[in-house]
Amino acid sequence: MFADTDSELTQWLEMLRSTELNDRLVAVKALQHLGDEEALEPLIIALEDESLTVQKLAVTALWELANPKAVPALLECLMSSDEEIREEALSALGELISPDHLLQLLDMLHRDDINMQISVLILLRKIHDAQSLPYVLPFFDSDRAELREAAVTTLRYLNQVERCQPAIALLSDAEETVRRATALTLGHLADAEVVPSLCQALTSDADWQVRRNAAKSLALHSNSEAVPALETALSDQHWQVRKFTLQALQKTPDDRTLPALIKALADEYSDVRRDAAIALGKLKNPVALNALQQSLDDPDRDVCIFTQRAIQSIQESTPETSNA
Repeated sequence: MFADTDSELTQWLEMLRSTELNDRLVAVKALQHLGDEEALEPLIIALEDESLTVQKLAVTALWELANPKAVPALLECLMSSDEEIREEALSALGELISPDHLLQLLDMLHRDDINMQISVLILLRKIHDAQSLPYVLPFFDSDRAELREAAVTTLRYLNQVERCQPAIALLSDAEETVRRATALTLGHLADAEVVPSLCQALTSDADWQVRRNAAKSLALHSNSEAVPALETALSDQHWQVRKFTLQALQKTPDDRTLPALIKALADEYSDVRRDAAIALGKLKNPVALNALQQSLDDPDRDVCIFTQRAIQSIQESTPETSNA
């Protein structure tokens, strides 16, 4: 049995050295299905084949072998001129990378290749190691928006990093993609300026996705200082901003927002109406009962369900109302 396997492997290895493209393609596919660890080195060599198709098949085969020894060779593929090869290699590395590869990844960040740098920044999110921070920070000042966005997103995944002053400045970046990523990342930081900066973005940024992400992050912070900005954002022109603003207000119930919450019960979007009902339930103010009673006839079933729950929550917190 083993002799047959060795013979078969030898056959494919010989074909892999053929000058005929079809022979090499057949060999790579065969080695892929064979799944033998002895195929590792030949497949790594195939990554340098003149044919991009052979290279891509070799990347896929190495991915399926799932041998960490292939990591250095796959990292080199991140600089390929072919986008499909880069994407396949990144996907493979996403499953093969471990903390043992941290230093190697950090070293790769010094390569003057934007594809490599972005990919490594993405892979660092799999490791979560705060040691990466000094290597990530320089990309905040990159002249390439893609790198700034990738770097500030990676910061979000680094364990035990609670403060990072340079990240706050990216909330004023000229590129909306960078500001969107920054708004989400600031939800995980505790610098004193984070909440005020998010409030400013929520009420003033021209991009609705930045405003939405700022609302998401303010929900994570659950800071009562954000209530005035959140109340203002309930009048935002985009429904997703209003929706996530309501979710943030659910974390920080404040009677000052009662009129705006009641108004949101009549929003044209059912998601907004539902979250308004939930927020009123958290607020537990009996003044909202009449408006909530009217919302029991809402055409959206979810809105009706959460409206009923809100009414019940308010009545349970005010016995004199439930006994009336």
